[in-house]
This record gives sequence, structure tokens and C-alpha cells, in this order.
Amino acid sequence: MARKQSDYLAALLSDDEITADLTPKNEAESTVPPPAAPTRAERSRGTTLLGRESALARVASGEVRQVTQLLLDPARVRIWTGNARSYVHLTEESCRELIDSIIAEGGQKVPAVVRRIEGDPEHDFEVIAGTRRHWSISWLRQHSYPDMQFVAQVVQLDDEAAFRLADLENRARKDVSDLERARNYAAALKEHYGNHMTRMAERLKLSKGWLSKMLKVAAIPDNVLEAFASPADVQLKPAYPLAQALDDSTKAPAIRKEAQRLAKEQMARRNGNRPAVAAADVIKALLAANDTDRARQDTMAVFSRHGRQMASVQSSNRQGVTMRLHAGSGATREEILEAVRELLGQLDEDGRGLRS
Repeated sequence: MARKQSDYLAALLSDDEITADLTPKNEAESTVPPPAAPTRAERSRGTTLLGRESALARVASGEVRQVTQLLLDPARVRIWTGNARSYVHLTEESCRELIDSIIAEGGQKVPAVVRRIEGDPEHDFEVIAGTRRHWSISWLRQHSYPDMQFVAQVVQLDDEAAFRLADLENRARKDVSDLERARNYAAALKEHYGNHMTRMAERLKLSKGWLSKMLKVAAIPDNVLEAFASPADVQLKPAYPLAQALDDSTKAPAIRKEAQRLAKEQMARRNGNRPAVAAADVIKALLAANDTDRARQDTMAVFSRHGRQMASVQSSNRQGVTMRLHAGSGATREEILEAVRELLGQLDEDGRGLRS
């Protein structure tokens, strides 16, 4: 993956819109010397090397005199806000493979892409492509590798070009969810393309229909997304029908209500160390919410920390509310009383509670 990533980023850097920043400052630097002309055998290795060869050919031809890579302190480099990847959600576990690779190779081998910034006293650069590499180097510096340096290629490019470059990198990453990309596209549509979807699709070389679906999924509200165990579970193909259903004013209220119920169930499962409701089951329940809203009053329940029902609503009408307290739940009396309060609260939120 690292080799392919290096190839396509090199190809991007050879674009006329993106030029190397050759003004060295106080950072440590290394230069890439002009290569010899490629042989026939080298050309036969396939198209995956074409991007890199193109970038290096510009060096050899004299069009670019040298390509500068800087060795930076990651603390002086911030993350560009236009990137889809959520930096705060990166963890040692999610970056473990990259961390081990950097240690084994004695440092970062594939440079990140950064640009210089002004007006920020705490940072000199921002990362356009290479967020995980920045996180991993920062982590290593705090865990027994204080001299580890962040290797970066400095480029000059505007926000729209930066967005396109970051998007291409994220397409190759499985740990960037469809929802993250969708919301990133929605923000970029307004910021970089004046809400002209056709122009955006052309610039990104994407299908207009596919981009339209991504933007539709991006519009799913947060209070519905809370029904999922994690936003990363929201994938384009199954989530698109849900986004369409939310546009229907006759279905949306029931979907939102079911999402609220599922969100509470997900929290109860997390607190009880039980498996989360799977994303496929969440989608199924949300899409069926309009048909099952009335029947759900008979199955509204609260579970104990042992995963068993301790209280449930049997019926709710003008005459009153009938609840059942379940034996064998393993719950204390105080927990059962709290469950009753929770069910009464849910009924009040649904407009079916006790009225004085």
C-alpha cells in the first residue's frame, strides 16, 4: 500500500497546479537527485511506477531543480481541517501496523504532503495527506522514540487542490468511513465548488450519481446516527435508503423516535459489556419504524446489567399504563424502580405518558 500511495501522490505532485516548495528554511532537509533515464526493463514493471517516474523526470529535465523533503517536529505541524479523516479518533490500535512498520524501517519512509502556513505562532505547516503518519510519529516521540522525525514533502496549493489530493489519499484507506467522506464532500461542495455538484464531480473525477448519494447520506442528522454503535458503521449502500426515507415527512418522525430508542439500547449494551446492535439490524429497524411504531408500545423494555428484561410496557392508553416487572432479571429493587422511571420518561417523550 505504501508504494502505491507514494506513486499516486507523486503523480499528483507532478500536476501543474501543485508545485514543490523549494525554499529551505531552518528545517533539516534531504534532496532527491535526478535519476538516470529509465530502461526498457524498468518501463515493463507496469503503470504503478508511472506517477513516480513522471515526477522524477521533471527533476531530470531541469523543470524542477530539486525536490525537497523536510524532517519536521510533528508538534510544529497541524492537521488541515479540510481532510475527511478524524484525527481525534485515531488510536494506537488503529495505527499499530504503521507504527510497527516505522520502527522496523528505522523511520518514516513515505513522506507526508504538507504546505506552509502563516499567522499561527504554534505551527509552521499543515498536513494535507499523511494524517496517520503524523499521528504515529507523534505517538512514537512520546513512547521511547523522542528523536523520530516527521518526513514531509512541501507543496504549494490552494484549498481546492488540497481537498482533491487529500480525497485521493482517503479513497485508498479502509479506515476512513463512508460517513466521514460524505460529510467531507458536503462541506467541500459549499466551500470549494459553490454548491455546483456537477463541477465538483468533474474535478474529483467521480460519478455524479455516486456523489449525489454520498451527499444525501451526509445529510442524515446526528440524532439518527446515534442509533448506530459507531459512525464508522454507516456505509453508503445500506444508509442511502435511510437517507431517502428521512425526506418523507410521514416516515421521518417514526424513524427519529426509533433512533432514540436504539441509541438508549446501544448505551445500555455498552454499559453492560454486551455486543452492540449490528448496523444491518439498526438500518432494518429504522426503515421499519413507521410500520411498527404502534406495536412497539407492547415491547418497550429496560434490560438489567445481566442482559435480561427487568421492566417492560405492556400497554399504554387513555385508561393508563400497564407495566410488567420481570422475575429473574438479576436486578436490585433500586434498579427496577429506576427502570420504571425510565419507561415512564420514554412514554412521556412519545406523548403516551400518564396525564394528571
